Amino acid sequence: MERPFKKVLIVGAGPSGLLLALLLSKHGIPTEIFEASHELDKQPRAAIYGSAAVPELKRGGIIDEIRRRGMSPTTVNWRRWEDHSVITGMDGSSMADVDGEDLRMACLVLDKLDELMLEEFLTKYNGKIHWKHRVTGTGQDETQAWIDVETPEGPKKFYGDYIVGCDGATSQVRKSLFGDEFPGFTWERQIVATNVYYDFTKFGWKDSSFILHPDHFYMAARITPDGLYRVTYGESPGLTWDEMKARQAWKYEMMLPGHPKPGDYKMVMMSPYKMHQRCAPSFRVGRILLAADAAHLCNPWGGMGITGGFVDIGGLYDCLAGIWDGKADESILDLYSEKRIDKWKNVINPVSSDNFRRVSDSDPDTLLERDPVLQACKAAENDPETQKKMALAAFSVRYDFTQHYKS
Repeated sequence: MERPFKKVLIVGAGPSGLLLALLLSKHGIPTEIFEASHELDKQPRAAIYGSAAVPELKRGGIIDEIRRRGMSPTTVNWRRWEDHSVITGMDGSSMADVDGEDLRMACLVLDKLDELMLEEFLTKYNGKIHWKHRVTGTGQDETQAWIDVETPEGPKKFYGDYIVGCDGATSQVRKSLFGDEFPGFTWERQIVATNVYYDFTKFGWKDSSFILHPDHFYMAARITPDGLYRVTYGESPGLTWDEMKARQAWKYEMMLPGHPKPGDYKMVMMSPYKMHQRCAPSFRVGRILLAADAAHLCNPWGGMGITGGFVDIGGLYDCLAGIWDGKADESILDLYSEKRIDKWKNVINPVSSDNFRRVSDSDPDTLLERDPVLQACKAAENDPETQKKMALAAFSVRYDFTQHYKS
């Protein structure tokens, strides 16, 4: 049959770009990726993908392998700073069977997940990726879109029917559409993300813990089966990176259970982050589309960024596949922009902001009396069915675009 379009060009070989390439090529839609670097990002960044993203990883054909190579964490606790005692927690074990589906969170460090998706895209679907191809601009007319690219052979243009910017927070695709306009704000507080081998289990800690403190708040989450933890903690505004590095050993000794000295743990990685809450004015301008961090940002407390990004990708895939199959016209892409912006405004932004305010609350001792989320967790502590309902509430970040297909 004659298809309504021929090719999609994806800018960025990060997790969202790779997942979109995998979904599109699995559906038979010709797809090419353009990546500025000469290789995948090797930094072991985000690693835990919320239950709402699991259906997209399943559709990509990779969820079983993610669980095999990684883990399926189920517990989250909020802890007091002074003695690390548990205020309350959530156990998502019951998500292992939701109408026969395993919807537990999934965990595989992002560099390993990227490797898995690239391997599938190249070997199973004969995908094409252009390394060292830095996109500098975009353009379009009534019949096609294009990207301007700096390549090892000099500047070139590449043409496709749709361009999708999956090129992260500093997206050149977004800048080509809106310049520096990226409405929102940057939090004053800085955070430091570290990956470290330290045995939290001897203190009774399980998968993920949020430790509440106005200044020294942190999160500790196990991210590999062999015991690597992600410890992300708050730092004072205005410190330089050198000052933050110099304070790391002091912060660890003061904050972590057992008050470890540098010889008690093995630091693998450390990097500073600024936290943002931002959303592009539109995720569609004609034939050019934005998704995930290129489209919107949020702080990392609670994993709403990576989870929301993967959910974007599943929605955009449904829209493009619907057009490809003749079940939808191009107006579904306006719906993609409208509905995903709505989900950022009404779910991702407020929930992630509340998550950060909770962990950094100015009076953590009275937080349980004031915080409805913690109160609901406390009430559900020994009630797996209520815990399952609470976990399923996170699916409000999703939107089913197939309901707009022509019947």
